Amino acid sequence: MLGNLTIAAGGAGGGYSTLIILVVFLALMYFLMLRPQQKQQKKHRDMMSQLKKGDHVITIGRLHGVIDEINQADQTATLDCDGIYLVFDLRAIAQVTSQAPQAVTAPAAEEATSEAASDDKPADSAADDAASDAKATDDATDSTDDSAK
Repeated sequence: MLGNLTIAAGGAGGGYSTLIILVVFLALMYFLMLRPQQKQQKKHRDMMSQLKKGDHVITIGRLHGVIDEINQADQTATLDCDGIYLVFDLRAIAQVTSQAPQAVTAPAAEEATSEAASDDKPADSAADDAASDAKATDDATDSTDDSAK
């Protein structure tokens, strides 16, 4: 009778260790699989809430286009794909490649571009001179190779 009692006690301890292993396994599965997926879904929801007209997007079918209109009631977006207007479900938009340009920053960018272009002209002529010198050296080497044959 005493032998049966120790076997039963040992069996109960084994049940707790199995339960602990199962709980640890479920916790690992949550942190390695489910949690990253939830973060990715939240990031996608945030991206979808910030969509606006003029954004360049890519659909889940890898079609590139520019958002022309967003209809929140129907959860659709009209994309301009090189003059062809297509209506997609908002869930079909996989990623935003570039945001619509802001009208406020555009004039500042144009001024910086024009200043950089005027500063780069002397550097471009120096690069052209270096390229023509390299071509002349290559031509001289080719003529030397031809005469050696």
